[in-house]
Amino acid sequence: MKSFLIIQTAFIGDVILATSIIEKLHKFHPDAKIDFLLRKGNESLLNNHPYINNLIIWNKKNQKYKNLFHILSLIRKQKYDYVVNLQRFASTGYITSFSKAKNRIGFRNNPFSIFFTKRIKHTIQSGIHEVDRNNCLIKHLTDEQFERPKLHPSVLDFDNVSKYKSSEYICIAPTSVWFTKQFPAKKWIEFINQIQTNLTVYLLGAKSDFAACEEIQTQCKEINIINLAGKISLIESAALIKDAKMTYVNDSAPLHIASAMNSPTAAIFCSTVTNFGFGPLADKSTIIQTHKNLNCRPCGLHGRNKCKTRTFECANSIDIKEMLNLLK
Repeated sequence: MKSFLIIQTAFIGDVILATSIIEKLHKFHPDAKIDFLLRKGNESLLNNHPYINNLIIWNKKNQKYKNLFHILSLIRKQKYDYVVNLQRFASTGYITSFSKAKNRIGFRNNPFSIFFTKRIKHTIQSGIHEVDRNNCLIKHLTDEQFERPKLHPSVLDFDNVSKYKSSEYICIAPTSVWFTKQFPAKKWIEFINQIQTNLTVYLLGAKSDFAACEEIQTQCKEINIINLAGKISLIESAALIKDAKMTYVNDSAPLHIASAMNSPTAAIFCSTVTNFGFGPLADKSTIIQTHKNLNCRPCGLHGRNKCKTRTFECANSIDIKEMLNLLK
C-alpha cells in the first residue's frame, strides 16, 4: 500500500485548492494512505475528510521552529513513499528534503529543491490555474486531467446550517485580508439594497470580520440580512454555500470554498486578475470586474494594504448591475 504526505501550510484558500490533489490521488490509488500537513487553524476544513488518514498540524505562530523539528521527526518515522510539497518556501522544502521519503516532489522554485527527487517549475502565466500547477506535481502518478478541489462537510455540518435554508438565499463574503482585494462596504450596501426582497442574505466571514459585516447589515434596512461571521465554522459555511442561489465573494478564501462546493459563484476581482490562476472553478461562475483599462491594475499578485493611486478605481468602477443581473 502506497503512502503519501501532502504539504500545504499556507492559508485557507491554498489548502482548499490542494484538495484537488487529495481527490486525484484517491481516484488513482484508492488503497493508499494519504496524510496532510497544514498550519494550525486550518484543520477544521479537513477534519472529517473521507480520504485523509491523518492530519499533521503545524503551529507556526508559537515556537514555530521548535514545532517544525518535532513535526519533521514524526514525518521521518512514517517513511512515506511520496512527499508532495505544494509550496515554494524554505521551511516546507526543508521538511520535504529530510523527510526520509523515497520520492520527494515539489516545485523547482523551492530553495531546497536540489534535494527533491522530482522538481517541477512553478510559473504564473495566463490560462493556468493553481490547481493545474499543483496537478503537474502528481501527473506522473495519475494523469493530466483537471480535478476540481472538493470539501466534504459532514452530515452534522449540514444539519447545523439546515435552519438557514428554509427559504431562498444568497451568501456574501464581503471581506478580505487585503484592502485592495476587498469590494468596498458602500458598494456591497448599494448592491444589497437593490436585490429582491424575497431573498435572505447571509454575510459570512471569520470572527474578526463580524464588525465589518455588522456595518453592512445595519445599513440594509429592507432586506432580510443575517450576519453569520464567526457564528458558524468554515466547513459549516461550505455546507451553507452549497445550496445558495448565488455566492458573492472577493478574490479570497470563500471564493475557493464556493469552487470546492461547485456552488454558483460571482467572483469580484478588484486589484487582482484571474490570469494569476486563482479564479472560480464552479460550473456556474461569473467574473465581476472593472471594464476600465487601468494602467495600475493588477498592482500585485496578492493585493495591498492600500491603493497606490488613492482612487481604488478598480473596485469603485465596478457596475453592480452586473451583480444584480445574476439573480434574474
